[in-house]
Amino acid sequence: MGFYKRFTILSIFCLSLFSLHACGSDDVTEEAPKVSITCTPSTLSFDIEGGQKTVKVNATREFSAYSEDDWIKVTPTSGSKGETDITVTTGENGVYADVPRKGKVFIKAGTYRTSIEILQESPVRPSSGDIRCSVEGYDNLVWNDEFDQGSSLDPQRWVHEVQNSGWVNNELQNYVNHTSPEGRKVTEIGNGVLKINCFKENGKIYSGRVYGNKAKGFLYGVMEARIKLPKGKGTWPAWWMMPVKYTGWPHCGEIDIMEEVGADPEKVSSSIHCTAYNHPNNTQKTHEMLCKGAEDDFHVYTLEWTADYIRTYVDGKVQLYFPNDKKNDDNTWPFHVAFYPILNLAWGGDWGGYKGVDESALPVTMEVDYVRVFQK
Repeated sequence: MGFYKRFTILSIFCLSLFSLHACGSDDVTEEAPKVSITCTPSTLSFDIEGGQKTVKVNATREFSAYSEDDWIKVTPTSGSKGETDITVTTGENGVYADVPRKGKVFIKAGTYRTSIEILQESPVRPSSGDIRCSVEGYDNLVWNDEFDQGSSLDPQRWVHEVQNSGWVNNELQNYVNHTSPEGRKVTEIGNGVLKINCFKENGKIYSGRVYGNKAKGFLYGVMEARIKLPKGKGTWPAWWMMPVKYTGWPHCGEIDIMEEVGADPEKVSSSIHCTAYNHPNNTQKTHEMLCKGAEDDFHVYTLEWTADYIRTYVDGKVQLYFPNDKKNDDNTWPFHVAFYPILNLAWGGDWGGYKGVDESALPVTMEVDYVRVFQK
């Protein structure tokens, strides 16, 4: 019995010491003061064209302001205790939809966060009978994809290229059929837009390259695509054409309607390649122009191709003009056979990576609103 008594007394003594220590601890913290933030107004509505609007933020402490939606810009991005005016800016909404697009501006102070709802009207997609060519004289819509059906590309219209990295131009991406090994989509359709995604997975880069109407192609006409380009050093999006019957490059010919590299943002170019004119010999026929907002909004890139000339446009403005020299020489004009359209998003390579690549930019996406082919 003596052992148990001593054990009980010792236990009570230890518990008493523990209680005394705990009650006198310096680790007890006072409750943080309550944060109060009000935003006036708490909802902003914009028309299709976008614009700027002001919100008054009244906060009991300093705060940060930001949006996770790339179509919404906020300035300034921080404020002090008291009242601060922040400006919310939206660009033109080029995404067709039956409802307004929605986003948020977040106001954060410590762990407290509130938001301002942003609404913007969406343009209504024209019916097929209302689709018009931007170049006069081409009234016959012979082939198009508005990307408003399903969630994947129509295999009757489009074919995915499958190639490993290094296949052309020392590019770093692996082109796959629809999905990566772990099931991530390199192409997908949503909200009336085709998205070509480029991302890193298990140490490899994956992306998409697709061919439209490859078996038949088109001979002459107007080819238009409305595209929003990706951001990031290393990106190399392209909208271009190659011949249905391949006879070896550059003899077969190549028409580059639009190319851009992320290392030189918003500088879009058009080029012609053939035996006489090609980039390895630095003789290609090319023209580059600045397209402001090319990576923030959709822009229309157009090819007009006749037996007499090739002409490209950016938003209706002439980019490149290449006349047929009428020598009946495939070395200078192989553009008298059917070509098919191509959309792809490359990563790195001889041009896309000429200033290096920034993998922190990944994942990136090239968005395509439509592809249309008109003939007379």
